[in-house]
This record gives sequence, C-alpha cells and structure tokens, in this order.
Amino acid sequence: QEMFSSRGLPYVPRVSSANPPPAMGAAPMGATTSTMPSSQATGYGGRLMQHLGVSLWQWLFEGQIQNSFNQSQGIAIGQNKPLRLRLELRDPDLVPLPWEIMQPQLGKQAISLSQQLLFSRTTSDVDPLPPLRIEQSLKILLVLGHDVDEQTTAALAVRSPNSTLKLEEEAATLAQVLKNRTPSDFISSVSVVPVPCQVDTLLQPTPSELSDRIEKGKYNIFFYAGHGVPAPDGGLLRLRPNTNLSGTELAQILTRCRVTLAVFNACWGAEPDQAGQRAVPRSSLAEVLIHHGVPAVLGMRDSIADQEALSFIQAFAQALAERMPIDRAVAVARQHLLTLYKFNQPAWTLPVLYMHPEFNGELIKPMEEGMTELPGNSPSLIRQKTPMASLRVLGSSSKIWPIQGGLIRVGRRAENDLVIQEQWVSQKHAEIFCREVFLDSGVMPTYFLRDFSRYGTLILQGGGWQKVHHQEVPLQSGIQLKFGSSQGQTLEFRVDPPLPSEEN
Repeated sequence: QEMFSSRGLPYVPRVSSANPPPAMGAAPMGATTSTMPSSQATGYGGRLMQHLGVSLWQWLFEGQIQNSFNQSQGIAIGQNKPLRLRLELRDPDLVPLPWEIMQPQLGKQAISLSQQLLFSRTTSDVDPLPPLRIEQSLKILLVLGHDVDEQTTAALAVRSPNSTLKLEEEAATLAQVLKNRTPSDFISSVSVVPVPCQVDTLLQPTPSELSDRIEKGKYNIFFYAGHGVPAPDGGLLRLRPNTNLSGTELAQILTRCRVTLAVFNACWGAEPDQAGQRAVPRSSLAEVLIHHGVPAVLGMRDSIADQEALSFIQAFAQALAERMPIDRAVAVARQHLLTLYKFNQPAWTLPVLYMHPEFNGELIKPMEEGMTELPGNSPSLIRQKTPMASLRVLGSSSKIWPIQGGLIRVGRRAENDLVIQEQWVSQKHAEIFCREVFLDSGVMPTYFLRDFSRYGTLILQGGGWQKVHHQEVPLQSGIQLKFGSSQGQTLEFRVDPPLPSEEN
C-alpha cells in the first residue's frame, strides 16, 4: 500500500479470513521503485502490484456479490455487450487505494484494462444529471494553468518533484491527435471515420474569462493541464499567479454550461484532502464535480510524468474521436500506457475515472446506432418519399414535434428527440419510425412504434387504451398515445397530407 499510495494510508483494510492476502514479504516503509536497482525494482514492483490487485479483488467480491457479478457478466457475454462495473467508495480513507489494479487472480487482466468489463468509480450522493446535448462533434476547451512559482514548488517538492509541465507541447499534441483522421493502430484495426473535432486553447485565464469562454463556446469537453493541490472544496487549480479556482467553483461553471467530460492532467485530481491523518469526505476534485452533476471526470491519483501524460492523452483523445464511450476510451488509453511503460510501472494505474450513476458514458453516439443512408444512385433505392409526420400534445397547436427523417426517439434522457420528464417514462422509452411495407398494390411507407420501456406505451384503439410493451405496432394518422402511464399527457400522432406537387 505504501508503494502505490504515496501519502500512506491511515489503516489497513480488513481482508476476509476466507481469502487472506498472499504473502508479500517485508519491505521498507515508503519504498519506491526508484530506491532500488532497476533490475530488482521492476520485478519487485510488478509482484507487489499484482498481489495487491488480487487482495483488493478478494476483499471486494467476497460472498454473494461474486455470484451476482458472475451472473451479470454471463448475461453481458450472452448479449455480446460489455459489462459496466462502477465502484462507490463511501469511506474516504478507501479512495487513495488503487482499485484500478484489481484482478481476479495472478495472470488475469486488471479490471481497468478490459474493454469487456468497463470500470469506473461513482457516487450515489449526487445532484440529478442536467440535460445533455446530442453531440455530433468533439468541442474541447484546453486550459493551460500556471507553472507554480519557486516558493510553492519548494513547499510541494515531496508531492510533485517535477513541477514544470510542458503545457504548450501538451496542447499542440492534443490538437494534432484530434485533427488526425486515421484510426490509430493501438485502438482498432477496423476503419472508423473520426468525428469532427475542435480544440480551443485558453492560456492562464482569470475565473471570469474561463467562465465566459465555456459559456459562449458550448464545449462538451473541458481539459485542464497545469498544477493542482488538494483542498477541502475539491482542491485548487492554479489558473495564473496568485489566482486559484476551487473544484466547487469550477463545478458551477461546468454544470451550468452542460459540459459532459472534465479531464485533469494535474497532480492529485482524484485524491481527497487530509485533516489529522484522515481523508476528508468528498473533497477530491473528481468527487466534487460528480456530486454537482458533471457526467464524467477523469483525474490523476498521483503525480504523473510528462511523457506518460502525453502518451495517455494521445490514446484517450483518439479513442474519443473514434466514438468510443468514455470508460472504454480510458481502458484503451491504459492499455497504450501499459504497452509503452510495461506492467511493472504504475503509469497505467494513475488515471482515475468517475462517472455519474445516470450517465451511460456516450459522448458521441456510436456509428452503429446511427441511421444508414442509402446513396441516391443506388439501384436498390425505392423512390417513395417518406411521408411527413409529427407528434403533438392533444388539443395544443404549439407543442408539436415533427418527425425528421422518418424517426423520432422518445424518453427521459436528454439525447432523445422528444424528452418527456415524467417519472413513469423510461430513459429510452420508445421510437417511432417509417418503414416501407411491400403490398400487392406496391410499396407503402408506414410508420411503426417500437417500445423499449419498463412500463409500456398506451395506444387508444378499438374504443379503449391498449398496452404495447416491448412490441412493434403500426400507427395510423390520428392515433393517440400515452408513454408509461395512463396519468401521462396524451399525444396525437399525425401523418401530414402530401403537398400538391408531391401527389404524383
């Protein structure tokens, strides 16, 4: 524990007697790989890391939770989907532990390296997630903070001996990576068209300048590169000489401007403050931002070398540009660090990802969820125009939602086309889409409703309300719908008559 938590820990967590930790041998308190010859340090550090990872796994998954985990993993494998595992640490003294190195047994992959078991930390003590925009591109604000002055550097020498960061080089590297439209070899072997990316740089701003730029720029990613120190209100980011910004203050800006992801290449971004040898609850920068409603926060558990940070940023940014969910992109970037710096070096264990419990990790919609467009010169194209349709609140002439492109998604999440904030409406409730139906008389474009919800969708037909649950049914113009409950608002589906020029 002293090896991988440079501050030390106030106590040793209890390990079940049924699963005792493996014997690790005696080691000097505070020993690090830099205090031993490189040939010995590499093997010794690697063994310690693996043994601690196995002990943490055994401690966390003892008892019935192991059975629940195995069942969930089996379901995910059967559906050919990754399983998300989010860890909530309610005791602040457990936060410094490197849970990202957990592994079920020696020789197995660490939990945070897997792309099939997506790992992140979370907390249930959160404000509700604000509405999220449907993003079609990456818009990043890169803020370059202040290099700490000599007096502060001396005071923090124990925590961050290499205090001068190559901020301009980091900004240029990130911008170059995002402008690269060729998928990286370490991410995927399939051809993926990266999304458009915009990177704006802000050098040592005042808090008001930072707030104004985020509000006007409508960014979905906030990236801070600079110095940070622990403090009770989410730590302090050093924006410029004698100008700091607390995590709580930054949270107000990010949530108000609906930033989805905050990334901090700053020491101690994921570490809590300490008072009297005890960790202060919910004091780390990552926890404070999640608590206030930022969907995802990535910080560092400890000091990270410049080159290691740049390598991680390159892989992480490219993975996001290739439409990967945030937690999978972090796993890919960890794998890249592991390849470069080997398992025995702790670089890949330093990034810590926190995600809001209501957030599914998607910054950009995956390509497979988009609609495939048939080219206009295709011989398979059936030239039948999609009839225009709409949903409207019954009896209202102002609340109308046109169905663009023959598809509308309905639910409580902000990324839906029609957002209904009613407690019985599911996050992803239903969709209405147009499909061509082949009849004896020819091809007829027809609208259908497909239900995904927990409580179903009510349709008024045959003189009464009929429930549609996980089914697909055709819709006729004028039919009335209620999503989730009979107490919900009534909406009317209508197909608009074609314009005179379109009748033939």
